[in-house]
Amino acid sequence: MTAEFRLLGDVEARVDGQLVDLGHRRQRSVLVVLLVEANRIVSVDQLVERVWAERPPQRARDTLYGYLHRLRKALAVMAGVDILRQTGGYLISVDEALVDMHRFGELVRQARAAEDGSDAMALFDEALALWRGDPFSGMDTPWLNDVRDALQKERFAAELDFTDLRLAQGRHTELVPTLVSRAGEYPWDERLAAQLMLALYRSGRQADALARYEQTRTRLADELGLDPGPALRQLHQRILTADPDLAASGPPATAAPPTAAAEESTPDTRLDRAARELATAITRQWTAEAEIRSLHRPAPIRLRWSTTGRPVTGASETLCGDISDVASKFRSLPVRQLVVLGEPGAGKTVLAILLTLGLLADRTPGDPTPVLMSLTSWNPHRDHLHTWLARRLLEEYPGLGSTKAYGRDAATLLVTDERVIPVLDGLDEMAPGLHTAAVDAMDQAMAGGRPLVVTCRTNEYENAVRHGAILAGAAVVEIEPVELDDAITFLTARHHRGDSRWQPVVEHLRHHRDGPLAQALSTPLMVDLARTAYRDPTSDPGELLDPRRFPDRTTIEDQLLDTWVPAVYARPPQPPGPQTAAVRDYGPEQAQQWLTFLARHLRHLQTRDFAWEHLVRALPRPVRGLVFSLPVAGLFAIAGLLARGPVLAWVYGLSTAVGGCAAHGWGTRSGPLRVKVRFRRTALPFLGRFVIGLVIGFVIGAVWSLPTWTVVILAFAFGFSMGLHVWLEAPREISRASSPATTYAQDRLATLAFALSVAVSIGLFYGFAISVSQPHSHLGAVADPFHFARALPAGLVSALFGWFAFRYIGSVSYGLAGFAIGGQAMAQHIPLSLGLTAGAVFGLAIGLTTALSRSWGVYLLSRVWLALLGRTPLRLNQFLEDAHRRGVLRQAGSVYQFRHARLHDRLSQT
Repeated sequence: MTAEFRLLGDVEARVDGQLVDLGHRRQRSVLVVLLVEANRIVSVDQLVERVWAERPPQRARDTLYGYLHRLRKALAVMAGVDILRQTGGYLISVDEALVDMHRFGELVRQARAAEDGSDAMALFDEALALWRGDPFSGMDTPWLNDVRDALQKERFAAELDFTDLRLAQGRHTELVPTLVSRAGEYPWDERLAAQLMLALYRSGRQADALARYEQTRTRLADELGLDPGPALRQLHQRILTADPDLAASGPPATAAPPTAAAEESTPDTRLDRAARELATAITRQWTAEAEIRSLHRPAPIRLRWSTTGRPVTGASETLCGDISDVASKFRSLPVRQLVVLGEPGAGKTVLAILLTLGLLADRTPGDPTPVLMSLTSWNPHRDHLHTWLARRLLEEYPGLGSTKAYGRDAATLLVTDERVIPVLDGLDEMAPGLHTAAVDAMDQAMAGGRPLVVTCRTNEYENAVRHGAILAGAAVVEIEPVELDDAITFLTARHHRGDSRWQPVVEHLRHHRDGPLAQALSTPLMVDLARTAYRDPTSDPGELLDPRRFPDRTTIEDQLLDTWVPAVYARPPQPPGPQTAAVRDYGPEQAQQWLTFLARHLRHLQTRDFAWEHLVRALPRPVRGLVFSLPVAGLFAIAGLLARGPVLAWVYGLSTAVGGCAAHGWGTRSGPLRVKVRFRRTALPFLGRFVIGLVIGFVIGAVWSLPTWTVVILAFAFGFSMGLHVWLEAPREISRASSPATTYAQDRLATLAFALSVAVSIGLFYGFAISVSQPHSHLGAVADPFHFARALPAGLVSALFGWFAFRYIGSVSYGLAGFAIGGQAMAQHIPLSLGLTAGAVFGLAIGLTTALSRSWGVYLLSRVWLALLGRTPLRLNQFLEDAHRRGVLRQAGSVYQFRHARLHDRLSQT
């Protein structure tokens, strides 16, 4: 007979693999205290204090004796285990090797004493495999929390020792995803930072290793006021100088080949590299998001799930578990397809995030990479699932587009070759008419047992499969309501002594387990909202008990949603002295007003995703046209006034105003560009483009009969403008996932570069053309007031620009405007200084036109306009980042979403 006690996760006792019924949570807490102190006497007073802390029940000793009696009966099936009454207290007599907590400690001690590295690694691996989650999961008293914290520190130290051994064995590449994840949990640990830097460097990622040091140094300085220690600084210097002694000393590493050699590697090798680096980027992305959402705090509310009883599945597996073991249960499925159902606020997205991180935590080479995506943008009638997935991968991880690093069509091959596990969140958030078609399309695309995870609201999924196909091979589980005792524990945790505000609520819940308040607090969302909404010591959660104000579940939930945002933005008193930049003072009413506008804006767009480039859609079309065209038209009018007087000013101003108004109001604008600056190995491409620019400059100078010295200046200006774009390229590696901040910064870079290049080259040309060109050029004599031969090429170039910027409407409107402007001939020269001044204004107008054709430029002007109307803050990006840190918004790739659809809907209705 095999017996074991498992404390490193949910508390369990097993005999020959079968669970022993240990009773309710408080009774299990008594057993945990005894097992932690195995074979040592624990006094009755200690037991009471460790189990109930400062809130023991009346007749606590009698209750304790009852628990001990029932535990003795339950453990009678375990040979050699007994709870004994001793002088001064109780002890549990047990072989400590049967208790995973003590077995872990002993294995770690043996590993550290082992002389052979392989033996030590095997012992560490066995020890760490005992962990299934947080020790004593769901139990929350000061003593148990202290023990839990100590155990987690021991585990972390063992992991660091184990990592040192694996680094010495040359296993750095496979360590990177895990180290990135752990670094997100322990951001100030310099030993862990050093291990990650070394693993990155040995994997051929020197730049990432140096960036990790800078990130650690900045965080230590900003948040702790400290500098990195000597060891970390020394490692940084050695990486910076590529110290050859840092090379791995063990077996040959499986590091990805350098980009320069990627073309010589096989397609499979490059695709393996893409999958490996994609896993690293996803780990970094969702570890950071989990940290912001506090998903790794010591005692989150417990989330249980089990196989649904609804007629929505063809699979026969019966599953159950909680949020800590969903990854292991998923791996054990014969067909790795899982549908997670739940009511609104049940925790489906949280489960998807933790499942993704769980699958990444112990991913081995060759395992598919879980990729968490929101389903809101998929239309199964328009795109095959694989096509949509590949496109979304490129959008969120643009480095996959590098053919030199990963080969051609890497994103598509990752999907079709089953190298990714789609974790698709929010089927219910697609348009209602698409649910059935989406399920049918997923069933066809993932036939043959391809791995898949889907989350959906329960009713929406049941309705979808009732009217169509099901995911035939998928196990379907349903998240269970939060147990009332777990909700009470979560609500009352971390309150200081004497804080009794929640006591009336707790008593009410215990006596009205089916009442409206208990129903409202049956989801993790509402429990978390309740704790946050009433965290202010002056607030009174007892108001929720008023039956006149809150007669049913809906009114209680609405109250929690309404009070949550003001509570989040209620700034506590700050200490004296300067405040950090991260602390921003947004008044609750002001923040709620701005968030309400954004929620309504998204409802109008019929989406849950806030993409900064779509803020322009908050302006009506006529307003867009006027706001974005009039400033440009004003600059063109000034240029015309300087060049030839009021008549030309009216022609320039009206033509560009009408053309710009049509393009901006009704044209179709392209999305943000994702580019980075790169100067290395660009000399030859730059020279090639520079020569093309020279030729264009000479041709234009000759056609307009410009003096030689001006032709030379123009040629160099056009050459620089053409060559500048070589320094902008798409990311070459999957260094990290896209985010609103990165896409904003990348498109800003591209916009400013394009605007600068056209402003300088066209501005110089215009200035010289109106001041020093010959009246009789190679295009023929200048006919005043209009020259058709010059109008036609100007119109064609403008139409081409309009096509790339705004498609059909832009092509027509800007083509006509360019035709009208280009044909305005000037028979009389003006002084060179005045001509260059007019050219500068004309170039500025052209540059602004270019900037406003890009997402960044139009976003900049849109947010200024909306800020003037009081609908958004002027520094909207900072407000959104702050809302993300506060947990009001969540980040899903390059877009923000409200933390929950319920909050979004409520704000949009207020």
